[in-house]
Amino acid sequence: MATIAQAIRMALHYGETNLGVTDIFGEDVGAPLGGVFTATQGLETTWNSPLDERGIIGYAMGIAMAGGKPVAEIQFCDYIFNTIDLLKLAGNTYWSSYGTYNMPMVVMTPVGSGIHGSIYHSHSFESMATHIPGWKIVCPSNAVDAYGLMIAAIKDPNPVMYLKPKALMRAPSEELIPGEPTDFNELNAMINAPVKGDRAAWKPRWPEGLTDYTVELGKAKVMREGTAGTVISYGRMLPICVKAADELRAEGNGLAFDVIDLRTLYPLDLDTITASVEKTGRVLIVNEDTEVTNYGEHVMRKLIDKCFYHLEAPPTLLAGADVPGIGISPLLEDASVPQPEEIKQAMRRLAQER
Repeated sequence: MATIAQAIRMALHYGETNLGVTDIFGEDVGAPLGGVFTATQGLETTWNSPLDERGIIGYAMGIAMAGGKPVAEIQFCDYIFNTIDLLKLAGNTYWSSYGTYNMPMVVMTPVGSGIHGSIYHSHSFESMATHIPGWKIVCPSNAVDAYGLMIAAIKDPNPVMYLKPKALMRAPSEELIPGEPTDFNELNAMINAPVKGDRAAWKPRWPEGLTDYTVELGKAKVMREGTAGTVISYGRMLPICVKAADELRAEGNGLAFDVIDLRTLYPLDLDTITASVEKTGRVLIVNEDTEVTNYGEHVMRKLIDKCFYHLEAPPTLLAGADVPGIGISPLLEDASVPQPEEIKQAMRRLAQER
């Protein structure tokens, strides 16, 4: 029942009390705000950094190399692009030191559109992130996975990029995180700071049953099963793909699809996606990043390498429009990234193509 923001918060609490997390920091990450999306609210090891993305990544690298275990946040991925050289250094430290030095750091950042954030708060980052060697990249689509992926990211001895879908941060999960209360209102009362009044004296009451629940990095999840085709997605687009698959199945035309949530973008779970594509013979990849040099093209190339002789139709990518940014107008935003009806139409075309 928790939201993704609450799931991340509970996972970070478990991390700082059980897994050795030493610092959780970034712009407005500490008190009183607890992050733009409140994902760090009430945590003990939080602190506010200067408004300096390069400094944040540099701090994290230094803390990790000195024996700490930091979780750093770039407030929006739209402002992470000036840190690429530092991310590259963090990613190659273990390799370039011949395994002498680990870099146990997590960098989390909100990604994607859906909040009417215009050109400065609507970017996707996965295509660039997955091109930086040495990093594992995760992107949850629901609260349970958000918790389990954060636990896995904290445990990993080397850098993990944790991409948080902006539009899903307030979406409640249909499943319970192990250890959370069954009553959503009870959870809110326990771990949500009061909206009004002075938060200085507020302390959360963390659920006592939180566990070491982990979603293994590099493992996708089959959300729906069918034979008409395979739909691969992650993050914000994944629930839309699941809903489209459910609606097409309900129409009674025999259009039942495999829908796969990648969860981890790198390393890619090739075993799960190739098994599905070999079964269905058709594949549609859906994300909201711009379609030029899109991460989905990498997935498509891997599937062509592995499944070429099983394919009954050309692999298809449905992605964001090839435009420099996303406008603040809802009409412009909707025209810039895939919408539910577009996804359904793409699935129909995929199933019918001969």
